[in-house]
Amino acid sequence: MALRFIGIDPDTGQQGSPTVWVDEKKAELVLQGWKPDSRLEAECAAFEVPGHASGIPLHEAVIRIPARMVPMLREACDVAERAGL
Repeated sequence: MALRFIGIDPDTGQQGSPTVWVDEKKAELVLQGWKPDSRLEAECAAFEVPGHASGIPLHEAVIRIPARMVPMLREACDVAERAGL
């Protein structure tokens, strides 16, 4: 997998930072983020979406990304969209 680095949260220093990459071969976003607290994770797991079971499958995860990274996410979406064409 060849990842294209898009950006890292500039406000978190050297202690691990939310990060955005794009897998251009698969046209997918790859995100590193903070783990949510148990209350938020439980709220996400309980959320019901028509046509989907509630809960978080073992092969998936909930992460938190700060809103200040929206420009990076937009860029990553554009890159992934171009890669998928």
